[in-house]
Amino acid sequence: MGNLLTAVSNMPKLRRVRPRRTSVFLTVCVAAFALTASPMANAGVSAPVRYSGVLANGATWTARVPASWNGSLVLFSHGFRIGPDNPAVDAPDEPTAEALLERGFALAGSSYARTGWAVDTAVADQLDTVDALGKLAGRPREVIAFGQSMGGLVSALLAERGGRRVDGALTTCGLVAGALNLNNHQLDGTYAVAELLLPGQRVQLTGFTTFDEANATVAALTAAVRQAQTTPAGRARIALAAALMNMTTWSTGGTPPAPEDWNAQQQAQYEGLLATLPFVVPARVTINAVAGGDSSWNAGVDYRSLASRSGRFPEVSTLYRQAGLDLARDLDRLTRGATIKPDFAAVRWLSATSVPGGRLAAPELTLHTLSDTLAPVEFEREYAGKVVRAGGANLLRQAYVSHIGHCAFTPAEHVAGLLAVHNRIRTGTWGNSTEPRRLQQVAQSLGLGPSAFVTYRPEPFVNDRADRLTRNGGAG
Repeated sequence: MGNLLTAVSNMPKLRRVRPRRTSVFLTVCVAAFALTASPMANAGVSAPVRYSGVLANGATWTARVPASWNGSLVLFSHGFRIGPDNPAVDAPDEPTAEALLERGFALAGSSYARTGWAVDTAVADQLDTVDALGKLAGRPREVIAFGQSMGGLVSALLAERGGRRVDGALTTCGLVAGALNLNNHQLDGTYAVAELLLPGQRVQLTGFTTFDEANATVAALTAAVRQAQTTPAGRARIALAAALMNMTTWSTGGTPPAPEDWNAQQQAQYEGLLATLPFVVPARVTINAVAGGDSSWNAGVDYRSLASRSGRFPEVSTLYRQAGLDLARDLDRLTRGATIKPDFAAVRWLSATSVPGGRLAAPELTLHTLSDTLAPVEFEREYAGKVVRAGGANLLRQAYVSHIGHCAFTPAEHVAGLLAVHNRIRTGTWGNSTEPRRLQQVAQSLGLGPSAFVTYRPEPFVNDRADRLTRNGGAG
C-alpha cells in the first residue's frame, strides 16, 4: 500500500467536469484528432481492427472490431483510478478480450474525462464512444454495457439512462449501492474505529481536501487497529467497526470460515481493515473535490439498530461477551457521538450523478465475489431492493462466485456472464441462463480456465440511510 499512498499524494488538483453531449463535435474530432483504424499485427490470423479517438471533453476512447463481427458491441467501463495515468481500455483483461473477440464481439471503452471519481461524465463518455465508433465501423446491432467496480456503477447507470442505445448490461463488483451509501458505510467503519479505539483523540473523518489530511487519518486508524488486535477487548471492537463497514469475514483458504469460527472471521475483518483503509480514505479526497464537499453523515444514526441488522451481529456479540465488554454501552456511545452532518450540495450532486434509481430500461446481470473488501457483496442486496421497488425485477438477475478479492473474476466467469446477457437480448427471456449451475456449466465449457459460480444470498446492507433520505426527504 505504500506505493498507493505515494501515488495519491502526488495526484494533481481535480476539477469538476460537467457531462455534455458531443455528437456534433465528434464530426470535427474525426478530422482534427485523426481517429485511426489499423489492423492488429498477428500473422496468419484475421486480426481485429483497432480504432481510437478523442471526445469533446478530452476523454480518449479505444475499440477493436473482429473480422467476423456478430453485431454486438461490448462497451467496457473501467474502475476508479488514482494517479495521473488514464488510458482508455476496452476490457478488464486481455484473456477476456481475446475470448470475446474470437466469439465475434466488438469491444470499446473510454478513459472518461479524468481520473478519480468520474461518474458524472462517464455515462455520456461511454455513449459518445459508441457514436464515434459507429461513424467508422458502422452501428452495432446491440450494445452490452460491461463495467467493474466504479465502472460497474457506470454500467448500472447505462442500463437506466442509455435508453435505446444500450440493450443490456453486465455489472461486475459494482458500486451499485451508489456514492452516498458508499461514503456512509465507510464513515460508519472509520467512525467506530476512532471512537472506540482512539477515545478522546481528534481524528479527521470527513471533509478531506488534501491527501496529506487523508494519509494522516489512515496512519492513526491503522495504528489503532494494529494495537487493538493484541487484546480480546480490542479484537471485539474491531469486529464491531468492521461489521458496521460490512467488512468480509473471509480472507484465506478455499472456503469461508465455519459459521461459528468467530476468531477466523475476526482475523479476516482485521486484515480487511488494514488493506482497505489506505485506499478508501484517500479516495474520499477525489470524491469530495468533484462533489464540492463531503456527502457523508451520521447525525441521528442509531448504531444499536445498525449493528442489529448486520449479519455479523452474532460474531460481534460473542466476541464482546468473551472479552467481558458491554456491547450495548459501546453502541450507545457511538449513537451519542454521532454528530457529523453532510454538505447538502454534495449530497444533491452525488444523488444526481452517482446513485442508481433502480429504474432499469435494459436487462442487467450483476456478478459479485463473496469476499470483497472494497465493494461489499451486501451492495447487491440493497441494489436489488431498489430495482424491485422500481418495478424492474423481471429485468435484473444477480450471480455470485466463490472468490476472495475485489473484481477477482476469471475470464471464464466474465464471458459466461456476457453470454447470458447476450442471450437475454436476442431471445427476450432469461430462462435458466443465470442460474448458478447453468452459468457454471457454460463457464466450464469455454476452455478459459476455472470458474466458481455458487448459490448465495447476501446479508442485509446495514448503512442504507441514503436511500431513506431519498424516500423520506431527511437525513438520519
